[in-house]
Amino acid sequence: MEFTTSQIAHVTSGELKGEEKVIQAATQDSRKVTPECLFIPLISERDGHAYIEEALSLGAAAYLTEQEPREGTSIRVENTTTALTQLGKAARFSFHVPVVGITGSVGKTSVKDMTSAVLSQQGDVHASPNSYNNEIGVPLTLLNAPEKSSFLVLEMGARKEGDIGNLSEIVYPDIGVITTVVASHTEVFGSLDSISNTKGEILERLPTEGCAVLNADVDEVMRQSPRSRARKLTFGQRGEVRASSVKFNESLHATFVMETPWGRGEIKLNVAGEHMISNALAAASVGLATGLPLEAVEEGLSCVELSPLRMEITNSSSGVTVINDTYNANPTSMKAAINSLSMLPCTGRKIAFLGLMAELGEESSQAHIEVERHAEELGVEVVAVETELYGTARIAKLDNVAAEIEGMNLDKNDAILFKASRVVGLETIVNDIVV
Repeated sequence: MEFTTSQIAHVTSGELKGEEKVIQAATQDSRKVTPECLFIPLISERDGHAYIEEALSLGAAAYLTEQEPREGTSIRVENTTTALTQLGKAARFSFHVPVVGITGSVGKTSVKDMTSAVLSQQGDVHASPNSYNNEIGVPLTLLNAPEKSSFLVLEMGARKEGDIGNLSEIVYPDIGVITTVVASHTEVFGSLDSISNTKGEILERLPTEGCAVLNADVDEVMRQSPRSRARKLTFGQRGEVRASSVKFNESLHATFVMETPWGRGEIKLNVAGEHMISNALAAASVGLATGLPLEAVEEGLSCVELSPLRMEITNSSSGVTVINDTYNANPTSMKAAINSLSMLPCTGRKIAFLGLMAELGEESSQAHIEVERHAEELGVEVVAVETELYGTARIAKLDNVAAEIEGMNLDKNDAILFKASRVVGLETIVNDIVV
């Protein structure tokens, strides 16, 4: 997105000082500064103003500031976070292309990645990098969208009621997707109803000519449907876009027949896991809602590249199959990963190294025990990493996990899964043992 510093000052009601510059990108991280970039110093645990000089030395063209301007081109504003929101809105309405907003308790990033793959069959797609899904990441995604983008795809996350509504005021999506509603961050939200209502906030900002893409298999999602006047397109086994004749290969890639109001097509996913079928149906629904032919949707879903740390299946130096699904965890995603581990064609041991599922509040103890029982029912061994919440499961220290695995004398017939909330840092162990 291209702005002049005068335009930035106008949008933010700021005061411009210094020579006029043309801005091609924006960042709040001085380490990611590029030429012709706007540096936005935010104040949180650390004050970003302390990094203005560093940003300028790295080539930032201009910067926002709440303080007395220093050298270079600056725009003084009352609040840099508010200014970022204002700039994000301005960037959004500078585009006249379909904008997709994706929210839900689980699967947001995977659906975002799959949707991008599908829509890329029709034009250039700009999507949220990694999980840029909050009040900082969403406007930055919009500000960094290339002028030639044919589609914008934004992931939208929430930590409390009102968050999705606030993000929707920035994004104003034409198509709104709710992947699912499950117990996640219940320590913050308090109840499943609160989570459901929060995810449903996206529907209230859809235009009447837009489309709500909803998971028909989840009652908490469908209860939000009346909040939008836009047309509805449902996915899932009870949906209009659904899968039949599902098969898996040795890498857990699914092949299925996708039935839609536009006809039937054969889908061959290149990503692993049974739970990816629902994500694929959501992405396919977006593509079909924007008018893509069925053949383009099929092609897009055959060449998906997921964001890191999501169902990455590799091998250790001794040939053990390793599933790295360490980006985050809640009870639903944990059980889905264990299901995938159990489905692998390996004939030996299947071991899940599971860490804490964070922010579950009062439900935490029971949720961890249920996950351990689920694994036991599927014949999967559980090794708890630095937590006693999995009940009777063996407990290992994070620093000792690699050594414990080596002591198990596993080989090519065995498989292991790593999964936990990101605060555990379990992904560091995977880096040590994979080829």
